[in-house]
Amino acid sequence: MARPFTGQGSLEAARKARDEARTADELRIALAVLLPLEAGLNLTQTALVLGRSRHTTCALRTDFCARASGLRATRRKKTELRNRAQSTLQAEAAALDAALAGAAQGAVLVIPELKEKIEAHLGHSVSLSGVYRMLARHGWRKVAPDTEHPQGNAQAREAWKKNSRPIWRKCAPDSPDNNPSG
Repeated sequence: MARPFTGQGSLEAARKARDEARTADELRIALAVLLPLEAGLNLTQTALVLGRSRHTTCALRTDFCARASGLRATRRKKTELRNRAQSTLQAEAAALDAALAGAAQGAVLVIPELKEKIEAHLGHSVSLSGVYRMLARHGWRKVAPDTEHPQGNAQAREAWKKNSRPIWRKCAPDSPDNNPSG
C-alpha cells in the first residue's frame, strides 16, 4: 500500500495560494498540494491533471510544503532583484533618468562617461557590457549617425562623385569585354 500524502499543515496555505493565484504556474503549485489531499488523487493522477511529469509534481508539492512550514525561504517578488542583479529595475531606471537627462533632447551619448554617472548614482561598479544591457533593458537603442564626417565638405564630396571614373561598366552580353575566355 502506498504511503499517505503529507502536507496537512500546508493545506490552508495551499487554499489561500489557489485563491490568490495570478498565473497558471502559481495555480499548478497550489493544486499539486490540494488535489492529493482533498480529491484523493495519487501522484500520477495529479501529474496528469496538472500536465506535468510525476517528478515535477512531487517537487512542486515538497517545495511548497517546505516554504509554507518555514523550512525554506519564500520566493522573491519579480519587482525585487533579479537572479544576480545588484540593483532593482527601479533603481536602474532612476540612474538612467539622472544620467541621460541631455540624451532625450538629442545630445550625443558617450558610454564611458555615462558609465561613471551610473556608477555614482548606483553606488557600485558596472561593466561596459552591463551599461549596454541596462540601456537595452530600459528601451534605449543605438541610433546610427550619418555616414558623413561632421567636418567634411559636402560640396567637394559631390563634385568628386560626379567627376570620378566609373569602376564598373555595363557591357552587352555578347561583347568581347564580357567574355572571360578571351
